Amino acid sequence: MRARSVLYLPASNARAVEKARTLACDVAVLDLEDAVAPEMKLEARAAAVAAAHEGGFGPRLGVRINGLDTPWGADDLKALRDAPVELIVAPKVESAAMVHALSAALRPGVGLWAMIETPRALVDLRDIAEADGALSGLMLGVNDLAKDLKTGPAPDREPLKPWLAAVVAHARANGLSVIDGVFNRIKDEAGFAAECAQGRLYGFDGKSLIHPSQIEGANAAFGPSPDEIEWARKVVTAFAAPEAAGLGVIRVEGEMVERLHLHAAETLLADL
Repeated sequence: MRARSVLYLPASNARAVEKARTLACDVAVLDLEDAVAPEMKLEARAAAVAAAHEGGFGPRLGVRINGLDTPWGADDLKALRDAPVELIVAPKVESAAMVHALSAALRPGVGLWAMIETPRALVDLRDIAEADGALSGLMLGVNDLAKDLKTGPAPDREPLKPWLAAVVAHARANGLSVIDGVFNRIKDEAGFAAECAQGRLYGFDGKSLIHPSQIEGANAAFGPSPDEIEWARKVVTAFAAPEAAGLGVIRVEGEMVERLHLHAAETLLADL
């Protein structure tokens, strides 16, 4: 299922939650963590549960809980266990044991997206990605990760490039969705577009967003272009031709195409 645009909204903001029901993002995540002040945590939790039960969301609905090492995380999970959400986003996941503990608290069928945002998570990335349980995705938390790694601001996210590739590789090796981190400069449309293009080049499925104005750009960047759709259709048509029967490799408009390309083309078209 597509996750081109994953928008965080503060669960404590009733207006934002209501607006989320009609937004074009693929996933709306009601945030109980970074976007909510400590004195608003309980109110935000109750609002998220109520919003989930009320329903009416066009996007898939998730909730980002507080960390299990905070006074609120465990109670967030308890409150949300019977709420009709599709996924739980867990911050600062650092071990397979944390994945197991989180999974045990979820209702069957609810997915778990683990945020990779600490040096410890990078060191134990393989164990996290391979952990048994409800894990269905990895999300890169670039702000906390850059802070803890003590990397300075750099063009093109140069200090983080090895970790962008590593998170994608471990997600792909384990059949997980993988979501790039947020872009903080809301007004910088060119910078956002460039970072989305970089994320797609690295293999991310989509991008975490902090403002509705970023949805359209993320959907465009992480969705197939008209040229890609046209090419996929040509590949499928070419392999369906009688003369391609039994062949593993054929030529499409002068390019050698294998059945792995056919599978990719079929997957692309099925997601439209």
